[in-house]
Amino acid sequence: MNNELKPTGITADRRNRRMTIQWNDGHTSVYSFTLLREACPCAECRGGHENMGVDPGPEIYSRPERDDPGTRMQAVEPVGAYGLTIAWEDGHHYGIYNWGFLRRLCPCPDCQPGR
Repeated sequence: MNNELKPTGITADRRNRRMTIQWNDGHTSVYSFTLLREACPCAECRGGHENMGVDPGPEIYSRPERDDPGTRMQAVEPVGAYGLTIAWEDGHHYGIYNWGFLRRLCPCPDCQPGR
């Protein structure tokens, strides 16, 4: 994957509970809010600092959709020029989703073959 990969547009649709990212290579990624929360890269969600930086396994894509305070997005904000952070309705707001992580997390068949 290109190290210069960056979003050209980000849309959070609270009604349909989806975040869409258009990438500078022409790809579009659509993430459910549940997937984003389940994949939260913070130390608390990952079970400690030693587990940070490891991408979630394929089982994350088969988890059922949830609609609870933990998966209701309040805000999404940029973090420097390298990622974003999401504030959830349950008060959680610790994960920094960098661009590379988000692209690897893309649930589409091109990015997750065999799903």
